[in-house]
This record gives sequence, C-alpha cells and structure tokens, in this order.
Amino acid sequence: MAAHKPVEWVQAVVNRFDEQLPIKAGQQNTHTKVSTEHNKECLINISKYKFSLVISGLTNILKNVNNMRIFGETAEKNLYLSQLIILDTLEKCLAGQPKDTMRLDETMLVKQLLPEICHFIHTYREGNQHAAELRNSASGVLFSLSCNNFNAVFSRISTRLQELTVCSEDNADVHDIELLQYISVDCSKLKRLLQETVFKFKALKKVAQLAVINSLEKAFWNWVENYPDEFTKLYQTPQTDMADCAEKLFDLVDGFAESTKRKAAVWPLQIILLVLCPEIIQDIAKDVVEETKMNKKLFLDNLRKALAGHSGSRQLTESAAIACVKLCKASTYINWEDNSVIFLLVQSMVVDLKNLLFNPSKPFSRGNQNADVDLMIDCLVSCFRINPHNNQHFKICLAQNSPSTFHYVLVNSLHRIITNSALDWWPKIDAVYCHSMELRSMFSETLHKAIQGCGAHPAIRMTPSLTFKEKMTSLKFKEKPTDLETRSYKFLLLSLVKLIHADPKLLLCNPRKQGPETQGSTAELITGLVQLVPQSSMPDIAQEAMEALLVLHQLDSIDLWNPDAPIETFWEISSQMLFYICKKLTSHQMLSSTEILKWLREILICRNKFLLKNKQSDRSSCHFLFLYDVSGGGPSQISLDHEEMIRCAPGATLRKGKGNSSMESTAGCSGTPICRQAQTKLEVALYMFLWSPDIEAVLVAMSCFRHLCEEADIRCGVDEVSVHNFLPNYNTFMEFASVSNMMSTGRAALQKRVMALLRRIEHPTAGNTEAWEDTHAKWEQATKLILNYPKTKMEDGQVTMNFSVTESLHKTIVKRRMSHVSGGGSIDLSDTDSLQEWINMTGFLCALGGVCLQHRSNAGLATYSPPMGPVNERKGSMVSMVSTEGNAETPVSKFIDRLLTLMVCNHEKVGLQIRTNIKDLVGLELSPALYPMLFNKLKNTISKFFDSQGQVLLTETNTQFVEQTIAIMKNLLDNHTEGSSEHLGQASIETMMLNLVRYVRVLGNLVHAIQIKTKLCQLVEVMMERRDDLSFCQEMKFRNKMVEYLTDWVMGTSNQATDEDVKCLTRDLDQASMEAVVSLLAGLPLQPEEGDGVELMEAKSQLFLKYFTLFMNLLNDCSEVEDESAQTGGRKRGMSRRLASLRHCTVLAMSNLLNANVDSGLMHSIG
Repeated sequence: MAAHKPVEWVQAVVNRFDEQLPIKAGQQNTHTKVSTEHNKECLINISKYKFSLVISGLTNILKNVNNMRIFGETAEKNLYLSQLIILDTLEKCLAGQPKDTMRLDETMLVKQLLPEICHFIHTYREGNQHAAELRNSASGVLFSLSCNNFNAVFSRISTRLQELTVCSEDNADVHDIELLQYISVDCSKLKRLLQETVFKFKALKKVAQLAVINSLEKAFWNWVENYPDEFTKLYQTPQTDMADCAEKLFDLVDGFAESTKRKAAVWPLQIILLVLCPEIIQDIAKDVVEETKMNKKLFLDNLRKALAGHSGSRQLTESAAIACVKLCKASTYINWEDNSVIFLLVQSMVVDLKNLLFNPSKPFSRGNQNADVDLMIDCLVSCFRINPHNNQHFKICLAQNSPSTFHYVLVNSLHRIITNSALDWWPKIDAVYCHSMELRSMFSETLHKAIQGCGAHPAIRMTPSLTFKEKMTSLKFKEKPTDLETRSYKFLLLSLVKLIHADPKLLLCNPRKQGPETQGSTAELITGLVQLVPQSSMPDIAQEAMEALLVLHQLDSIDLWNPDAPIETFWEISSQMLFYICKKLTSHQMLSSTEILKWLREILICRNKFLLKNKQSDRSSCHFLFLYDVSGGGPSQISLDHEEMIRCAPGATLRKGKGNSSMESTAGCSGTPICRQAQTKLEVALYMFLWSPDIEAVLVAMSCFRHLCEEADIRCGVDEVSVHNFLPNYNTFMEFASVSNMMSTGRAALQKRVMALLRRIEHPTAGNTEAWEDTHAKWEQATKLILNYPKTKMEDGQVTMNFSVTESLHKTIVKRRMSHVSGGGSIDLSDTDSLQEWINMTGFLCALGGVCLQHRSNAGLATYSPPMGPVNERKGSMVSMVSTEGNAETPVSKFIDRLLTLMVCNHEKVGLQIRTNIKDLVGLELSPALYPMLFNKLKNTISKFFDSQGQVLLTETNTQFVEQTIAIMKNLLDNHTEGSSEHLGQASIETMMLNLVRYVRVLGNLVHAIQIKTKLCQLVEVMMERRDDLSFCQEMKFRNKMVEYLTDWVMGTSNQATDEDVKCLTRDLDQASMEAVVSLLAGLPLQPEEGDGVELMEAKSQLFLKYFTLFMNLLNDCSEVEDESAQTGGRKRGMSRRLASLRHCTVLAMSNLLNANVDSGLMHSIG
C-alpha cells in the first residue's frame, strides 16, 4: 500500500496518531503512552520522505484540537497534553526537514502552520499552569521552522515592521515583532535583522521601538548560543558590515534614550551592539577617542557610574547590572588571546557587579524574582568561566546564613557549568570539588526542612506557573517551616538533586578524609536521596532522586563511595538502599510503583556490573556474602522504617571500623549482614508484584529475577560454590525471567503461567515465606473490603472503610485514585482492577502455599497406612503427615478455611465471580502440597451436612458447597499438575466421596439436581483414573458402596421425563453413571453388606443378578428407544448418538462385572 498509494498510507498513519491523542482517547496509561510514542516516531521517519503530507496533516490536527470546546479539569489536561504531543512531533519533523523542499511547500508552511504556532506564543497568560510549557514548545517549533524557512518567517516580521512605520496607534499590536526572540539566526541572518531595524527604527512608534529593542537582544543570544563559533570568529576576523550595522543601531537607540526610563530600557541592547564592534571597543579603550565614538565611551562611563550606585537612579543601577552581566556572558564566548581589551573592560566592572548582586545584607531585587535569579545565575556562571579560581562569591552563596535565593542561584549555576560546556576554554566543574562538604551540608539541611514541611503541612503542588517570588523566598532556617518556606525548600531540593544527577562526584568528593569518614558522608548522601523516592507529595523530586541514585550506582561513581574499601562499602550502602526501597514497595507506600520497579531493575544491573568488575577482589568481602539455609530456616528479618532512615540521614550515627562503616540499623539485624536482609526483601517485593493487575508490572518483576540470578552466578564464581547455595530456587527464577519476554500475552494467560511457575518453587526461603504471609494479610483485608462493600456505601455514593488509607501497590501515577483492594482504605467494585488484583492474590496464595507449608512443617512423625489391594497396583505406601489435618493456627490453614467459606459466597455484586474464581483457582492452581489439607477440610465440612442419625441437612448453601466441591475435585484430579501424584495419596478421600454421593442422592430429580449428579459421576470416573495415585483405607468396600449408589441413578427418570431437554439430561446422567460404574467395576469383587443373614456366595450371586438385570434392562431400553426414533431427524438423531454410547458403556460394565466375579456370575450371564 505504501508503495502504490503513499498519500493514503501517510494519511492512515496521521489518522491513527490523531485518534490516540489524550483529548480523544482519554487519560493515558503506560500502554497508550508507548503507542502514542510509536506513532510519533513513525511520523517523524515518514516526514523525511513525505514532508509536506506529514506537516499538513499535523497542522490540521493542531487546528482542530485548538478549536475544540472542553469542559472540566480532566479534559483541560488532556487538551494540554495533546497540544504538547503535536507540537513536539512538529518540532522533530521540521528539524529533519529535507533540503530539497519545494517553494510551494514553504508557502504552505507559512500560511497554515505559522499562525497556529504564533497563537501559542501570543496568547501566553501569566499564571496559567500550562501556558508556559506550551509557549516553550511552540517556540521550539518556530525555531525549527525558521532554520530552513527563514525567509518565510522573516517576511512576516518585516511586513509587520513596515505596517507599524505608518501606524498611528500608540498601542499597536507588536506580537509579530516578538517572534524575533524565537527564530534561528546565524551571522548573516542577524545582519539582515540589524539592517532591517536600522532602516525602519526611527519611523516606529515608541511601543514598537521598545519591542524591537527587547527582541533583538534575545535574537543575539539565539545566535551566540547556537552558533558560538561564528561569534568567536567575529573577534578573530572582524566583519565591517556587521560592525557598521551595530554602530548605526547603537547611535539610533542612543538618540532614543532621552530619559532615564528609556536609558534603562536600551542599555542591555547597547552593550550587545558594542560587543558586535570589536574595533570600536579597542578604540574607546585608548586615551584619545574619536568624536564619532565619544558616545560609546560616555555610555561605558555611565554604566560604571550606575553600577557603583552613583547615578542617583535605581532604574539605571538595575539596568547597568543587566548590561554588565550581558557583557560578562558575551566575553566568555571570546578567547582571551583574541581580544584582551574586552576582558579588561569586564574586570573594571565585575567587582561592583558582584557587590551589587551578591550582598547578603541587601539582596538584589527588581520586583521580578524569576528574572533576578536568571540574572544572578548568568553572572555566577560567567564569573566562573572568566576566572574559576576567584570563588569568593561561591563562599557567600554557600554560607548557611545567606538568603535561600543565593543557595538556589549557586546550585543552578553549578548545574549549568556541568551541563553546558560548549567551548574548549571554559573551565570544568572540578575547580569546585573543594566545596563538596558544604554542598552536602546544604543538601542535608534542605532535605530535612523539606520533609519536615511535608509532614507538617498538606502537600503543595509544584507547577511551572509559580513565580520565583513564591518559589524562593529569602528566609532563614527555622524549626517549623511555613507552607511558603516549604515550597522554597522543595525547589532548592529539586535543584540539588539535579546537581547530584548531573555530576555525582561534586558531592562525593572527600579530599583529605579517611575511609570511614568518606563512607559516612556517602551513606548520608545516598540515604537522603533514598528517602525522597517514596515522597508522593514531591513527585518531580522523587523522579530526579531515582535518576541521581542510578548515576551514583555507575561503575565510576561506586568507586568513589569509599576508595579505601570499595567492596565493603558497596555491600553496606547499596544493600541498605535496596532494603528500604523494597520495604516501601511491599508496604504499598509508593505511587507509580511500576516505574520504581523499572528503576530498581536498572539498579540491579548496575550492581551486577560492579560485582563483575570486582569479581576477583570480592573474596576480601566474603563476610558480606551469605548462603541460604535450604532447609527453610531463612535469614532473620530486619526492620528499617522511615524514621530509621531519617535517623540515618543528616547526622546519622555511623559504625566506625577499619575501612568499614555503615548506617546504624536496628537490633533486629541480630548480626546478620544487611545484604542478606536486602536480598530477602527484594525477593519479597518481586514475588508480590507477580499478582499485580498491571501486566507491565508483572513482566518487569519477572525480568528482575534474571538479575538476581546473575548476581548469584557472579558470587558463586567468587566462592566456587553451587549457585543454588545463594539462590535455592535459581532454576525457577530463570524460568520467570524467560517468560518476561511475553509482551504480547494477555493478562489471564500471563497469570496462569505465573502460577504454574510458583508451584515449581521447591525450597522455602525467608523471601517466599514473607511474601506469602504479607500477601495473605493483604488478601484478608481485601476480602473484608469486598464482602462489606454494599454496607459501607455513604449517601453521597462514596465508599469508605475503617482501615488505614494507603495507596495500592500497583496504582500508577496517572490514575491517582484508590482502585486496588490491596491498598486498604476504600474500594470501588466498578473498577475491574480491584477485583482482578484480589483474584491474582488468591491464585498467588494457592500456588505458593505449598512451599510455605513446607517451611512451617517440622519434621514430625510420619504415620504409615498399609496399601489396600494388591501390592503391584500401588506406587507406594500412603504416608500422611500430621500436618494434613491443618493446624488452625497456621496462616496456610486459615487461608484454606477462608477459601472454603468463599466457595459459597453470595455477595450481591460479585458473589458469582468469587465462587467461579475460587472453584477454578483451587481446582487448577492449588499447590499439590496443599491437597492433603484441602481434602481433610472438605471432608470435615461436608460431614457437618448430616445430623447425628446420618440424615442429610438439605439447604441451598450446603448444596452449593457440594456442587463447588465436586467441580474443584474434578479439576484437581483431572489436572495432572506437576508433583500432584506425590501428594494425592497423603489423605484419604473415601469418606468425603461417600458423603458427597449420600448428599446428592436426596436432591431429587429437578434439572439442577440431575446436573449435579452427572458431575459427581464424572468426578468418580476421574477418581478411578487416578486410582494409583490415591490412597484408600477400605478400597473394595468403598467401591462396592459407590457402585450401589450410582446404579440407583441409572434409568431413574429417563423413561418418565416428557420434556425433551430433561430427557437429554437424564440420558446424560445415565451415560455418566455407567461410565463411572465401568471404572468402579474394573477388577472389583462384589462384597454384599455384612449381617444380611444370607450365605455369602448366595448374597454375591443375588448382587450380581441385580446389577446384571439392570444392565440388560438398560440395553433393552436403548434398543427400544432407537427403534422408535429410527425414522426421525434433528434432536432424535442426537439422542440416538447418546444411546449408542450408552449401549457401549453398558456392555463394558457387564464385561467388567463378569470378569471380576466369574464364580458367582457366570450362571446368570449364560442363563
């Protein structure tokens, strides 16, 4: 299609992109985000070949989205996200625009796209939380558009300038002139802008002149920052035409600056224009200056005077500060060797500039804190690049008693120094490594205040629309920060975490410190970051903290944790971090837990890389490595909660030792290395993610098992021991990892595979035991929530519960609502994920319960039961463990009890779903090790359906339980689960089966009763198929009794039924009864009831005659019915097929009966 119909194909991709935008598809989840990103990449690639089609399609989508009417906060957010997605796609498509784009296409871009882009730039509303991001994104599109289509964009600006030269309005629209700030300009394009401005400047009204002055200065920085080599070359090879334009415009704006207010407005542009004239700067530095250049020298003198505060005007002082910062910044793009005069000019002003901007007793302020901070950052960065060793201003900003604004400026300046080093002569950040200790102290103090504020006040939403005055107030550290102070600390903390992310060495550096002190400072830093990960009130900081921790786990960073003892330090600190994060994950205290698990997977990869690199030297730290006790006595548990992590943060008590120190942990360690505790808690977290309703979370957890196995491989290689000593369930973990590639599987299929693998877990460990018990506790709470759901409804329709409100383990940050039952608090049964999570937990507990039972079972006395029947018919003797009766005190026993009560759940809304799922999960997914306990509990429960005289207590609930039991037992016996043969014989099912038949016998002949009888007969047949795996106390007596009961159902109602459907059901019962009887009679010697007073052989003969007569009558009945229906069709033909099968079963039954009872039956069969 793409080859023959490119237009239709491209349009199809564009349409798919349109349909999956949030404004049309609704709130995004992980899957739709991936799909949208894929569509975006497709369009970007297609645009390289079908540029016009793609841009035209995206422009139309943008127009339609902009014109949509929306209502509500959710719709507004989806609109904003859709606009961002479209603008980002447009920017990337334009950035890859082919060079051979036709002129016609360029015209189309200007006519269609440019007005839409200008809409976002012109309609910016201060304070709107989305407007700033949309304008930034739109300006990026305009920049990319102007790279290859400058003439089209410039034409719009030039046309507007021309219109304004003849406009008489004082408040004319100057929005198009402001586009100068966002377009891409190189040296030649900047000259065109300057020439155009020189030509039209005088004819413009004041408002237009001010707009031009402001916009040209921004255009200059667009040029310098995007084409720094061109600006540097300007000072190596001066360009006369550029200098002429700049000088002319300087003179024009100098004439414009008649008043103090106007001077303040034009000085920042004038210094830029002067910088564009290298020769003039050289000339005015001389003692004698030409008359034509005197105004430039006078300008610099006035600038110095205003900067020193001698101008008598605050406006001029502020403008001088701005102009001087611009000069300093521009000078950093010039090599000292190319023009030393400009640096002398900078040196003559920089001292006064720093005194003005960085005075703690009198902070610089123009009433616009955002602009002030940007100015101070530019100044600090420029001063560092000019002279990195003169860092007196750094010390001022680092001082604890300095305004918080200074801290913010310093941290963001350092971040810019690290991330923006475009020119070779710019100094690197290592010149500031000497201040690492002060920066760590700032981080610890800010972290403490921010978290303290979050605990004392409601969470404050951070949005880009907040002015810096709101963000960063000049405040001192206090005991209890206010809301505004907390917000300030949050923004400073975010900047500090970004700084760590950008260059971890800046805060890891510990010059002249001993090993224990170095490890202590590293532990304090990492602990602080770890505390931020679960902070739901600060999601931006939490995400950045994760990125910083990932960088800190890179090979080169880990080596800096403590160069004197890297291995021991790695195990101690990284394990503490792993333990804390996994504990938060398992206790459901994190939003976006799937994303955190992905991050944790990356951490595990980094850990393994470090271990692999230090594989040989790892022997020295073998006291940190541990072997599992595969007998089930796993490592003891550690309790490290949030308060303890706080205690380990700023000012933490550290254990000192030779080359070894660590964060103080609780007495619960009992001397067990923290790495053992961390691995246990990691196992717990991964196990518990397996029951998430989110497919992605399950797959990520499964993939993490691979990295656990890789770590075990590395460590067993070091100690030359078996990998199973480190990970007893290594093989199953590797299978989990291999299944994690099933990205296309459905939720049900994935959970079925998970449960199959859980049943293969052989060895109990602290990890799987704790995971089962934690899940069981959450399952119990969730079960109560579900069962009590209707009773907890409030009048307003909201749902509340008397449980602690915590977030669900698997809730994503997109949903931000309580939906999953494991989180406690409340539940909404209209949310399918809530019930699905409960179902997954049930399956998890069923599948893993066996290994936990094994963990709790002591090696108690085994009781021997002799096999019934010939020895060669048995695989072995029956061994029934004492535990099969089920200790009511154990969680596993309680779980099975709870399952039995849920088998007859009659909840109004979800009762049927619960019963169905319990039936399927217990019958198909239960661990074989739990079979004996289940059999005994079922037997005990069903025995209560009879009174002391043995009469059936017939109730609807009892009947429902019996029906569920039949289905479960059939599934269980029919499903040849791996390991089932070993456990089926550990508890006898005779009593239960007989009681099931006795109960069902009295149900009557209604349709439902016939169906239950049929299912029970099918169960008996399956039971006999698994006869060799089962144990019977009195097998012959049991089978004889079952034959007696089941033969009573043969021909019981088939001749009496008048309704065709009922007749079919009764024939099905005949068929099922006979199939069961066939299996029961195989090799069965008849045993009459004892004490009937008849001689034994005669009694056997009479019993044989009874059954033989029944079978003959059944054969005759089949023949008669077949004769009657020989000429009919339709339903009758279906009945004929049933009768043929029934005839075959009856013949087999007669054969089995005679073969096992020749002595008493031959005469009757012949006669």
